[in-house]
Amino acid sequence: MENRMKELRKAQGLSQEGAANLLGVSRQTIISIEKGVYNPSLPLAFQIAKLFDKKIEEVFLFEE
Repeated sequence: MENRMKELRKAQGLSQEGAANLLGVSRQTIISIEKGVYNPSLPLAFQIAKLFDKKIEEVFLFEE
């Protein structure tokens, strides 16, 4: 699944560490999500969308 997390994070001036702290996850989790290696749980995906003031489908792009 593609995502816009890195783009949105940078637009808010957040570092990976800063985003991780705000979301209560490790920096490695942020790196893995941004690289598309790890798909977050649904609750975490909602937290991420809320952090960026976006709908979940605006952050995570599902392609069939």
